[in-house]
Amino acid sequence: MAEIKLDNVVKKYGRMQVVHGINLDIDHNEFVVLVGPSGCGKSTTLRMIAGLEEITDGAISIGSHVVNDLPPRKRNVSMVFQNYALYPHMNVRDNLGFGLKIAKQPPAIIDERVEEAAEILGLQELMDRTPAELSGGQRQRVAMGRAIVRHPEAFLFDEPLSNLDAKLRVQMRTEIKKLHRKVETTVVYVTHDQVEAMTLADRIVVMKDGWIEQVGTPMEVFNHPVNTFVAGFIGSPPMNLLTATVDDGAIVFEDATRLPMPKRLETHVAAGQKVVLGMRPDDLTPRGHGIAEGGQKTSVDLTVDLAELLGTETILYTSIAGREVLGKMFDPRDVAPGETMRFDVALDKVHLFDAETQKSVRLG
Repeated sequence: MAEIKLDNVVKKYGRMQVVHGINLDIDHNEFVVLVGPSGCGKSTTLRMIAGLEEITDGAISIGSHVVNDLPPRKRNVSMVFQNYALYPHMNVRDNLGFGLKIAKQPPAIIDERVEEAAEILGLQELMDRTPAELSGGQRQRVAMGRAIVRHPEAFLFDEPLSNLDAKLRVQMRTEIKKLHRKVETTVVYVTHDQVEAMTLADRIVVMKDGWIEQVGTPMEVFNHPVNTFVAGFIGSPPMNLLTATVDDGAIVFEDATRLPMPKRLETHVAAGQKVVLGMRPDDLTPRGHGIAEGGQKTSVDLTVDLAELLGTETILYTSIAGREVLGKMFDPRDVAPGETMRFDVALDKVHLFDAETQKSVRLG
């Protein structure tokens, strides 16, 4: 069993602390994605699990063993890097088997595992090619195959798709998810791309400045963000966040625009409280061009500054209280800049955060 446990793990470089006593339990065969902006500590955390970075304090366990003092080769994990790290002078077959050869595995075992990995990843016809003769997606598959042949207790992925174009990223996301189902082992995956996190993860770990902000399933993190950082980071396009004041059963913005208080949030706020309203573009839709039916709604007239056509939907850029706000038009039509439209607001979907703590008012 390959459970991974981080117990109050700290990382410092000199006086600078980059990971602040984080705690995380990862179950066997779970696909966990660490996501956050550059510099949040996610790659450092992954490298500490791999043994490529020493921890400053705390404990890391893989299975039932604390591995703080074990070198990487003895942790029985395989890491896939964003730059593939293939040997340019070796063909695919030799790249796949090199780690096992260094570990002095018998040739029959090496051949068996290399063929197994090649079949899983569809590399059979590429075995005699060198990395220079492969596409980016093929190189990434070879890098994953080199990890598979070791039969590790856990796979560690460090932004493996960041060097690929958009189409290949989508394709490789699918292949990585299929790989997880086939090999049935623990995966810890690092990315700054929240779309990758949403599509791949069993659970998402959202990090900021070396702290864990929230852990949950993709839908838990998307539908119930614990603070404004998570709300603004998870979702594409990002959630609109607007400062406001609670007044007489309404949410009042700085330009005096008023929205009725969502019924489900009435008991969580007080009159005069400063709040941040969170509203996803999907929940701000032009009248007649939305997809949600039922639920508590209101409407507001807004002027469109820019319309971004995406085919089956259009992103509409408008503003409230001088702040840019994005809405979404389904079944779109042409929209001219400067056009005023009536937008429906799905009040039952909006979020409120305390302006001082930035935390969801429902946590109070």
